[in-house]
Amino acid sequence: MHWISNLTTQNFKSVIMKCGIVGLPNVGKSTLFNCLSNAKAQSANYPFCTIEPNLGTVSVPDPRLFELEKIVNPERVEIVDIAGLVKGASKGEGLENQFLANIRECEAIIHVLRCFDNGNIVHVEGSVDPLRDKEIIDIELQLKDLETIGKAVEKAKKFIKSGKKEDILTYETLQNLQKFVEDGKNAREFPMDDFTKSIIDDVQLLTKKPVLYVCNVDENSIKNGNEWVAKIEEMAKTEGAEVVVLAAQIEADINELETFEERQMFLEELGLEEPGVNRLIRKAYDLLKLQTYFTAGVKEVRAWTIGQGWTAPQAAGVIHTDFEKGFIRAEVIKYNDYMTYGSEAKVKEAGKLSVEGKEYIVQDGDIMHFRFNV
Repeated sequence: MHWISNLTTQNFKSVIMKCGIVGLPNVGKSTLFNCLSNAKAQSANYPFCTIEPNLGTVSVPDPRLFELEKIVNPERVEIVDIAGLVKGASKGEGLENQFLANIRECEAIIHVLRCFDNGNIVHVEGSVDPLRDKEIIDIELQLKDLETIGKAVEKAKKFIKSGKKEDILTYETLQNLQKFVEDGKNAREFPMDDFTKSIIDDVQLLTKKPVLYVCNVDENSIKNGNEWVAKIEEMAKTEGAEVVVLAAQIEADINELETFEERQMFLEELGLEEPGVNRLIRKAYDLLKLQTYFTAGVKEVRAWTIGQGWTAPQAAGVIHTDFEKGFIRAEVIKYNDYMTYGSEAKVKEAGKLSVEGKEYIVQDGDIMHFRFNV
């Protein structure tokens, strides 16, 4: 079990989100995790934001920082390597119960699926079949969720005697959800409005968490995939989920190279523009509903991670809590405008700088200056 942690202090508000890497044994989880958590990320002259783990560094590439000509370090996403689940995990066999508990602590799931054949690497199920493997993990998580839902249904049943419409709807929603999961479906696919979503969120289900599927392929399938990848992509489309295709062993080989030039040459030989882990980390960032805004001054340009939908004062609080407490206003420049006009002064001349108050919802890529008083 590996945790990637981040630094926090009382004066800074950190955005700490966790993705749990799950999958059957020997599908490539640990190899992939090691690539994610090793500091030698393929970004010597590629702007990125650094996550500081206890065993290495994960880099979240952001090409916009290249345009702003500065390498920065505030983005923090925790990646958790959860040991391989096996059949029977939901029954608490061995240490598997702890693995399920670890998943519960994560906001999203990165599900690694083996989409390559290699006689030297034994598959726990005896053959390569990523759809079957996905189903095994799903079933274990669903069985655990059914335990949780069952308890919630019993609890809700006690309140329907009140005759309150809200209590009755809560009970009926949980009953419907129970039937839905019993039919082998994941809670994230359950039809929800705002009311039912609030009920289901309170139950904290494993299969409600958003998922990103990672197809671990061999070198020959990196660019165009293979028949297994095609099946996973088709399945993911029905779930509204995304798929990343990469070769964990190739990523490990890239990680071993010392210089940016060596890594770039290796990628070119494979016909790749960037390592697969770059795409994976960006997808994970989106999956966690995170976004980036920038502060750009004479001395430095910095990127800051916030949640989607955050207000300007909340965003300011990531820099320092005093910024949020004493927030007066924010001066906002859109990233594209900054690139078009080339400087803050020219943006102002063009009337493209806006002054926003406490209700402003920060957009991904906003360049912001905060005015505050404490």
